[in-house]
Amino acid sequence: MSNLDGQTATFAIITDIHGNIHALDKALEIIQDQKQIDKIICLGDNFSLGSAPMEVFNKLQSLENTIFIRGNHDRYLLERIWEYDRPTIEGMDPDDPVCIDIIANQKWTADQIGDAGKAFIRDMRMSYFLNLNDAYVEFTHAWFGRDELPPTLEEAKKWRDHEQIKHTQANTFTFIHGHTHIPRNDQFGNLQVLCPGSTGLPFDEDQRGVVAFLNIKPDSVKWDVQRFEFDTEAAIEHMQKVQPPFYRNLLATLKYASVRNDMVE
Repeated sequence: MSNLDGQTATFAIITDIHGNIHALDKALEIIQDQKQIDKIICLGDNFSLGSAPMEVFNKLQSLENTIFIRGNHDRYLLERIWEYDRPTIEGMDPDDPVCIDIIANQKWTADQIGDAGKAFIRDMRMSYFLNLNDAYVEFTHAWFGRDELPPTLEEAKKWRDHEQIKHTQANTFTFIHGHTHIPRNDQFGNLQVLCPGSTGLPFDEDQRGVVAFLNIKPDSVKWDVQRFEFDTEAAIEHMQKVQPPFYRNLLATLKYASVRNDMVE
């Protein structure tokens, strides 16, 4: 927990990098160009389903003043999900060739980042929350006790009501998650539920990456999502060169900025 009452603070948020070093480098350039960033918050899913997991690991571990939150794809690496009997993720049919290839990608990624990468994941948080002025903010990959499905608005309302009892000084409640790769901005009274999208693998048919900024002042909470262009062609060329498991599907996703398994023979 962080308590910064009486201060103004700005947080930079990156999420769902998925081994895309080209997008991550550009996002960090944008962050470094800002006048004042108090913390970087990384919402998880950093390495799997990309062609440069080791490069992403090296870059992330070099960052200072950064909070790392564990995503479901980070968890799979720790659990060695490929060793399960008929492994599956997110309710997929374990016999689906797409699921089989994604599981193979997890093993390949774990081999790439090695023990150092897995120790880095092990040290990540499940969530991060703070009180600042009259604002209460919580960051996580998806939701409490489940990292594969974010909250519905009804669940978020119950979360707000629960936290309001504990944090009586708070007038606004903000819940920020990643995971979906699609921007979200739900507002309900003094509650807002936000998702920036994906830094490295967007699903909203917009090839541009995402970095978000949360600015908290004594009288306001401002959310700013910035879309940025990165060298998509270089990312595609690197994917073709490395050819990790599932790379044909990932090429289609990079090209169309959506899940296009139907484009893969």
